[in-house]
Amino acid sequence: MTDSSMQYSYVGTELELFRQAHNWKSYFTRLIKPYLQGDVLEVGAGIGATTEILCKYSQANWVCLEPDPSLANVINAAIATAYLPPHCEIRVGNLESLKVEKAFDSVIYIDVLEHIENDSLEIGLASKALRPGGCLVILAPAHQWLFTPFDLAVGHYRRYNKQMLYSIVPNTLECVSLKYLDCIGLMASLGNRIILKQKMPTSKQVKLWDQAMVPLSIKLDPLLRYSLGKSVLGIWRKKDE
Repeated sequence: MTDSSMQYSYVGTELELFRQAHNWKSYFTRLIKPYLQGDVLEVGAGIGATTEILCKYSQANWVCLEPDPSLANVINAAIATAYLPPHCEIRVGNLESLKVEKAFDSVIYIDVLEHIENDSLEIGLASKALRPGGCLVILAPAHQWLFTPFDLAVGHYRRYNKQMLYSIVPNTLECVSLKYLDCIGLMASLGNRIILKQKMPTSKQVKLWDQAMVPLSIKLDPLLRYSLGKSVLGIWRKKDE
């Protein structure tokens, strides 16, 4: 690991707040589960809230890569107490500092890429860390016109549309799926952008979104052909060499 990775400290305070967004996590899990096989690298694992949902015994090995040592300690404790499966391991650092001993079958970024300043360089490194046939999975907040004080407060550099996300993925990977999710949440985010302008939602607001809005989005998103949403989900597969 590099010295910069050891000094990194995550600025956001929302990780515990969104940990209880069970409907939302279940929604995107269902969509990406088929692409999480074999050896998986989760970039920006945070406190392990996403790891907890996605890391199952169907995978051979799950590497949590987290640049903030204090957050990495939370994951390490979860592994030590068997809260996370034993085939899960933590590495402190980032893709630039990680010594990749073997390639991965999946590399995933779940609400992480927007925190990385040089996203194009990052995805280039991710593609090199993939085996031929391996999958890159990216879930990120959608639409720069929805950028709010909340985005600034949690350290977002940007929000993405499909074209932005597609443009930073190298042509060594082919697109499997690229869609927007959570059309109802899009309206709630727009309300915050125009009216509330909050730096952080309340726990009641997160609960309302997850329990009332997300279930509606799950029904409406397919009917709208995933053309609207506050998040964008992209899946790519590395071409055979």
